Amino acid sequence: MNEPFVSLKPGTLLAPVPAVMVSCARPGEKPNIVTAAWVGTVCSEPPMCSVSLRKERYSHGIIADSGEFVINLCSEDVLSATDYCGVRSGRDEDKFAACHLTPAAVPGFAAPAVGEAPLYLACKVVSVQELGSHDLFLGEIKAVGVHPGLIDASGRIDFSKAKLVAYNHGLYYALGEALGFFGYSVAAPDVLERRMKELK
Repeated sequence: MNEPFVSLKPGTLLAPVPAVMVSCARPGEKPNIVTAAWVGTVCSEPPMCSVSLRKERYSHGIIADSGEFVINLCSEDVLSATDYCGVRSGRDEDKFAACHLTPAAVPGFAAPAVGEAPLYLACKVVSVQELGSHDLFLGEIKAVGVHPGLIDASGRIDFSKAKLVAYNHGLYYALGEALGFFGYSVAAPDVLERRMKELK
């Protein structure tokens, strides 16, 4: 890997990224789902996420009007629905019904979560930034929901059970085995050995 880099034109090569379903709704109207890969964590205090969408997407107008959205992490079990919601428009059909997904109520939100998703983050829009091809919706996370089967005996989320999916330039990937943990490069040998055994 000591060969010189090949220069490419500037582009969105950051990968992999999470594959998520973003659910949204105007009060009193049917909810919609849009699949998004351009989603990210931007702040921890207060907890905030961003979602970038093209203006022409049906969900763009819903989120702009309602001021809220719900990020639903996607598992292998809902991968087909995740893909479907990225290639079909809510202008033409009810994607919850088409994918046999359940709208799950989120307290204080018109937008539901996806009941079959392992985890959701419900956000209120703080600002909208027009960037060019996409608008960035910056949202403060107001609620988090986790399926109870993912909570271990210590009260932590066991992400190995979630079977989360990553997106890498047109392809979906299952996450592999854990290779380390935060701070493992400087951990004491006994801690390193114990924690790595726990990850297996």
